[in-house]
Amino acid sequence: MKPVFKNFLKNFLQGLAILGPLAVTAYCVYAVFINIDKAIPILSKISPGIGFVTIISFITLIGFIGDKFFLTRWIIALFDIILEKIPGIKFIYSSSKDVISSFVGDKKKFDKPVWVRTQMQPEIWRIGFLTQPEIDIEENNKKVAVYLPHAYAISGWVIVTQLENIKIIKDMTPAQAMKFAVSGGVAGLDAEVEETEKIGN
Repeated sequence: MKPVFKNFLKNFLQGLAILGPLAVTAYCVYAVFINIDKAIPILSKISPGIGFVTIISFITLIGFIGDKFFLTRWIIALFDIILEKIPGIKFIYSSSKDVISSFVGDKKKFDKPVWVRTQMQPEIWRIGFLTQPEIDIEENNKKVAVYLPHAYAISGWVIVTQLENIKIIKDMTPAQAMKFAVSGGVAGLDAEVEETEKIGN
């Protein structure tokens, strides 16, 4: 009976490894779709999906108008100035704006993956993103700010270190670097290399 149970457990875990990521991905996509669709209750009652399509189309339209027309950019800049001067509101607005613009848009910050030496003996390196190329804390001692993502979490911490403690990563995209960091180092490097080799062949 032991070999039978052992094979059953092995096959069950293998199936879990295959279906688990698919189930989590499907649930996340479904949850996002449902929550966005319910943002306009009237449309979602008419037919599921109309609210989702309307909101996505509206956001895309705003992005297009904001990018193409000078007057729209001026109005957005005016609202930006007003909201950043209102007590209480300015903290929420400026914080959310900085976080979102760090990931998307023309001013995104997480686009320079680097290796960071966080310990000398024994030598330990971590992967991160250069967010500030120069910080004046001490005279004649150039320092930089680096964001270090946590594995399996939407969080991280920022360190200030000397410039010689970082190495710019040239053979990895920001997406691959984030994948490597968030996955705890199990994805983002070898998988990408193997995929590139397959494409090349």
